[in-house]
Amino acid sequence: MSQSVLLDEESTPLDLRFADAELDRVHGHVTDFIAEQVDAAGADGAVMGLSGGIDSTTVAYLAVDAIGADNLRGLVMPGSVNTEENMSDAERVAEDLGIEYDVIEIEPIAEAFYDALPAAAADRMAESNVRVRVRAVCNYFAANADGRLVLGTGNRSEALTGYYTKYGDGAVDCNPLGSLYKQQVRQLAAHAGVPHDLVMKTPSAEMWTGQTDEEELGLDYDTLDAVLALHIDGPLSTAATVRALDVTAAQVSRVQELYESSTHKRAMPPAPDELSV
Repeated sequence: MSQSVLLDEESTPLDLRFADAELDRVHGHVTDFIAEQVDAAGADGAVMGLSGGIDSTTVAYLAVDAIGADNLRGLVMPGSVNTEENMSDAERVAEDLGIEYDVIEIEPIAEAFYDALPAAAADRMAESNVRVRVRAVCNYFAANADGRLVLGTGNRSEALTGYYTKYGDGAVDCNPLGSLYKQQVRQLAAHAGVPHDLVMKTPSAEMWTGQTDEEELGLDYDTLDAVLALHIDGPLSTAATVRALDVTAAQVSRVQELYESSTHKRAMPPAPDELSV
């Protein structure tokens, strides 16, 4: 698949894609990482949640390349807000790859939490995060029982903006896509053989009905990636970023706000300074 299929160059502030000649190296780097993590832990393979989205699908394709289909187990975990289309895509990925998978209805588990704390359940974000954390518990339950690692599906764009649930989808043993911006994940997905309709699928964490990542973040992923690369990861000031990317100062400020407000998610829980004896 040509790179031009994956990116509208006229509307994208910054092209972060790898050169065609680099893609095999990137693919090998990530698959080697997965194999090394499993081997270093003395694990008997890996477990991961399958959502039908591009990130989990890409990790599944790479993990099969890294450790083999027999050593990867997928969990498809629909809740009440998940679309049938996404869950069907998740099962399709597992079947296309020939990996063992289980379908776990998480709503009855989540309902137990809502019943225990009904006042908290009235908050949409708190309620949604329960479902994400239930999935994390299921991942580790299956992984512990089988002596496997839990593979994460987060990417660099999500990590830098805190766009994940603490101790939910952020609770994993390793993140194979953790150094890649979303734009690069799409490119690597196509290179790894992910079907085109899944590569181009609108990203949604499905925290609630009708939710999309870009609407919640406040800007599209290509713009987000560009600001992250030049302003958060890079040396440019707000004004220089605005000039370089032809974005607004408000967009740069939004990304800065997301980065700063999620600092706690990227660090170990704080403790008092060590006391001298």
